[in-house]
This record gives sequence, structure tokens and C-alpha cells, in this order.
Amino acid sequence: MKTLREYIKEAEEKKVAIGHFNISNLEALHGIYNAAKRLNVPVIIGLSEGEEKFVGKEEAVALVRAIQKRDDYPIFLNADHHYGFDSVKGAIDAGYDAAIIDRVELSLEENIVLTKKCVDYAKEFSESNNKDILIEAELGFIGVSSKLLDDIPEGVSEDTMTKPEDAKYFVERTGIDLLAPSVGNIHGMVKGGNPKLDIERIKTIREASNVPLVLHGGSGISDEDFKEAIKAGISIIHINTEIRVAYKEAVEKYLDENEKEVAPYKILQPAVEAIEKVVESRLKLFNNLE
Repeated sequence: MKTLREYIKEAEEKKVAIGHFNISNLEALHGIYNAAKRLNVPVIIGLSEGEEKFVGKEEAVALVRAIQKRDDYPIFLNADHHYGFDSVKGAIDAGYDAAIIDRVELSLEENIVLTKKCVDYAKEFSESNNKDILIEAELGFIGVSSKLLDDIPEGVSEDTMTKPEDAKYFVERTGIDLLAPSVGNIHGMVKGGNPKLDIERIKTIREASNVPLVLHGGSGISDEDFKEAIKAGISIIHINTEIRVAYKEAVEKYLDENEKEVAPYKILQPAVEAIEKVVESRLKLFNNLE
């Protein structure tokens, strides 16, 4: 099987994007994988620090590796939004394919020092264990929570978007494999509609940084913006809030209609199906399959 790095390179060449979807439980994993397998496209499973704490580091690795081995399928595991070196190191040691170090609140130079430490460890681990661990970092501010929002998060503005010259400097100093820029995207979904993406900024950052770009905060972005962002240089797209909302609504609906049901596998099956529907729709869009 090709490595995640090779699948990302292939996505760039084809002008498509790999879907990255977060999980907190087994239902989400099943829904995401069912959709990816039906469409026969690679997929990345992500766990933030909070999600990872709930699921378990080693447990998450075991679940994804079991599917990967059983079906010989390109499903990969990413440590999404980890906030310190020890956290990133723990994910790498446990067997993740990639990790994101996210300390955008630090000064640029402080962020560079921490990020490079993670990159150096990933390279050392990869060489010692015959693996290819990718390190991603976020630059610019897009908010911090995957949830429904009344307004754009405080602190998010054009001033906090990623500057191409900063992206170039940051990548050169850290050696990261992937960059997640702030280009009008936000974490979470604004009830009145998410802002438009700065497509020209994406293109300029991709050219300046010379590494694949990752679009965080994909929930709520318009289909047209997704298509244009992929053309401009986005190779991976993160979706989380959309599948959380689908999960919640499906469980609530089932319980409203089946008040006496107590079997979890019956209560949660509609959630699997709801997540699968959202993920299939997104993967079709990201892979030009519609």
C-alpha cells in the first residue's frame, strides 16, 4: 500500500483532496469508512486531544489498523490539533500516521521552535521504525471549537489570516510536511453561513510554502469554495462539526420515535447512517465524483 505522503502527492496531481473526518466513537468510524470504501477513495481519520482521550490512543490505532490490514485499504490516522511536544510524541509512539502541532497563540519564533522539535522527532522515529510520519502545523487563527456558532469566532479576521511570506519562512525553518493556513476558514459552523474563502491567498501560500496545504474548518463551506480551494492548492479537507450535527440529530430523532428502546446498537445505527451520508457527499465533492 502507498504511504499517506504518496496519496497526498497523487491528490495534488489529480487536483482532488483527501477527506479528513474526526471521530469520538465507533459509530463515526463505521460511517466514515463505509462511505470511503463505497467510493474507493483514501480517507484520513482524525482525533483531537479531547477525542483521543475519550477513545484512547492505542485503541484508535488498533481500530484503524484492523480495517487497514483486513481490507488492505488506504485509511490513515491523524493526531488532530495536539498542543504540545509530549502529546505529539505520544501519538507518534502509539502508531499514528501523522500529527498536527497547533500552537498558533505563540509568537512565530516560539511556534517554530516547538514545531521543529516535533518534526525532528517524527523524522528520527520514522528512520528508526521504517515509517513515514507526517507533521502538520497551523499558521494563522481560525477559532478553536468544532460546534455550531452564532457568529464568527472572536479574534478571527483578515488580520489573523496567514501571510504568504510567513508561511514560506515557517516551512523553511521547521521542515513541516503539511501546512494548515487561515484563509477565511473557521472551526465550527456559523448558523447564518460561513465566510467565503480567500482563494487567491490559498494559491499564493501554496506557491510560497511549497508544501501541500490542509483546509481546517471545512464544515459549512460552500461547494463552490471547496472546488476552487482544491484547484488553488488544498490537498486535505477537515470535516468535523457536520458529522457531529448529523449524529446528534439522528439519535434524537430515533429516541423520539422509539422511547422504549434501550439497545445501544439499535439506537446508534441511524447515527452511523447519517454520518455515512454526510461523508459520502463530501468525498464525492472532494474527489470530483459527482
